[in-house]
Amino acid sequence: MRELIEAALALAMFPVVAWLAVFILQEPWAIIVPGAVLFPLLLWLAARCRPVFGAMAAFIVTLTTVGTTTFDLGHFFNADLPIDDRILAAQISILVASLCAFVLSALFAERRQNETALREGQARLQEALTAGGVMAFEWDARTGSSKRSENAVQILGLEPTQYLSDARFHTFAETQFYSRIHPDDRAHLEACVYGVRRDNPSFTITYRFIRPDGQEVWLEETAQAEFDASGHYLRLKGLIRDITRRKRNEEHRQRLVAELDHRVKNVLARVAVVAMWTRQGSDSMDEFVKALDGRIRSMADVHELLSRSRWQGANLSDLVRRQLAPYTSNTNTTIAGPDITLPAETTQSLAMVLQELVTNALKYGSLSNPDGRLSVNWTKRPSGDKSACLVIEWRETGGPPTAIPAQSGYGTSLIRELIPHELGGTVDLVFAPEGVSCNIKVPGQA
Repeated sequence: MRELIEAALALAMFPVVAWLAVFILQEPWAIIVPGAVLFPLLLWLAARCRPVFGAMAAFIVTLTTVGTTTFDLGHFFNADLPIDDRILAAQISILVASLCAFVLSALFAERRQNETALREGQARLQEALTAGGVMAFEWDARTGSSKRSENAVQILGLEPTQYLSDARFHTFAETQFYSRIHPDDRAHLEACVYGVRRDNPSFTITYRFIRPDGQEVWLEETAQAEFDASGHYLRLKGLIRDITRRKRNEEHRQRLVAELDHRVKNVLARVAVVAMWTRQGSDSMDEFVKALDGRIRSMADVHELLSRSRWQGANLSDLVRRQLAPYTSNTNTTIAGPDITLPAETTQSLAMVLQELVTNALKYGSLSNPDGRLSVNWTKRPSGDKSACLVIEWRETGGPPTAIPAQSGYGTSLIRELIPHELGGTVDLVFAPEGVSCNIKVPGQA
């Protein structure tokens, strides 16, 4: 609409100028004024409107020239002149006006196309920079002024007014951008910026930036300095990337490696202790190998169970069933209790205790004959009860009569001491004649 209104006004001026030139103005103004007025109008049409309106202006000039020449209108086309001279003058006027209109329209049309392509290219560049979490910058070392891409506002979390006020690169403490760089990284960045030389014009540095909302982000700056022929520092250009996610992932990997190292050490230490005590409690090498194999397999099963949840914990029911699966069935075993997820440390300790209870039941208890029965039940104590939040009851019946062992072996010692030592709970192991019973209380499982 704006273009149509402007074009209509400009085109309406052409008949007015023609009327003045033909009927009002006298020589020499009849020649000078039309040209002085028509050229700005053509320039306006070419610069502000599409080429079609420039062609319309040329058509109006042509129509006016032909009409006045044909019908001897006005004093500009004097009938006393020979017809050949009048036609030649008309042709020259048409040629000059048309050529001027078409050349100006073509030039400005090309300019508009280039501007459109430039804007589209800049928009695509901004989209690419924003998608990649990258902003471009340029710093003038002579004036201290700096420019950054539009997405700097989003990456840095600054308000537009705050961003535009950051005009002086070298006054670090006074700018919105550099005043928010982490104090421990500011001096290093300044040394890199002013430490570039012609033989070493580029640098890459990472530093922390504090957003106005208090969030700390990591930025990676890659810059290239430019120097003149005399070696004077002219400007610094480069890219700044938001690498916060990468830094967080690196920190997470480091924590995982440290945690894995810690867990591997713990596992190896447990294996070493298990191997030592198993050897002391075995009467033969075959017995030692068999007992050690069962305990290591139990540890491996727990590790697999925890790996499925990425060591976030394990379900108590799954843990109990895995420990009993090779030796029990639904006919001789009862397992019941609410759905409880145990932390990794609690899972490992309970697994070792359950393994020893299973081993003891296979050798001497209810799992050593077909008539034996085993029940494993657990409950949650109310949260107000601080003595224990998880209670596990192990009951054996129907097996051979049991008696208190004359000497406490490794398995019995582990059952009684591991939970109190590692989890702060209690274990009540009873060797009753009707069968072994074990009451385990684990705190902190609410």
